[in-house]
Amino acid sequence: MIYIKSSAEIAKMKVSGRIVYETLCEVEKHIKAGITTKELDQIAKEYILSQGAKPSFLGYNGYPASICASVNEGVIHGIPSRRKLKDGDIISIDVGAVKDGYHGDAARTFAVGNISPEAKRLIDVTKQSFFEGLKYARHGERLGSIQATIQSYVESNGFGIVRNYCGHGIGKEMHESPEIPNYGTFGRGIRLAKGMTIAVEPMVNYGDYRTTVLDDEWTVVSLDGSLTAHYENTILITDGEPVLLTDY
Repeated sequence: MIYIKSSAEIAKMKVSGRIVYETLCEVEKHIKAGITTKELDQIAKEYILSQGAKPSFLGYNGYPASICASVNEGVIHGIPSRRKLKDGDIISIDVGAVKDGYHGDAARTFAVGNISPEAKRLIDVTKQSFFEGLKYARHGERLGSIQATIQSYVESNGFGIVRNYCGHGIGKEMHESPEIPNYGTFGRGIRLAKGMTIAVEPMVNYGDYRTTVLDDEWTVVSLDGSLTAHYENTILITDGEPVLLTDY
């Protein structure tokens, strides 16, 4: 079932979304060579708690951390550890926060120091694919138009769009209906409606789109070991322009 949010619920989601955005900004300040992903996790956790919220990910299906920190070939669900970032790495940080019973969810891929032109282009294309899809995040449009537009933009740039994992509805639950793959058929799928809140999150591999899961049973990496990037926002569907609840 797809839940249409009331104005009161939307107001709460705006607060959670702002906390997620600010957490990503806080983490970004500390991303540099030599810092560990576990230290970044602690920074995020402390900020979320300081805002009277809780990390959505911590304990979710047994997940042991407050953020997902996926480095280089890591697609999603990278568990923070004592791994130190190096100059030239790229790192995807996925953050969720819940306050007053409502969740926000967003992800960004950041450069660590000086990265290659190829890595920068991957990050840029991944981000832009989200905004290409966002053009169809409107009342009355079909969900498949968002999906197909993301896929077309990514593949036209020579990259692989991850198919095993997808975006989702969000609200009282971190993952609600509908599921939102990053590929599809333009003009197909459910109709979007004012008051829907969805998390759209392109995950893009520099090489082949296929992925595999590491032995920790969480960390998803590109099957061919190529670099990968992730970009996500929580979106409110309105009767006009969509509103990004996790970007200001």
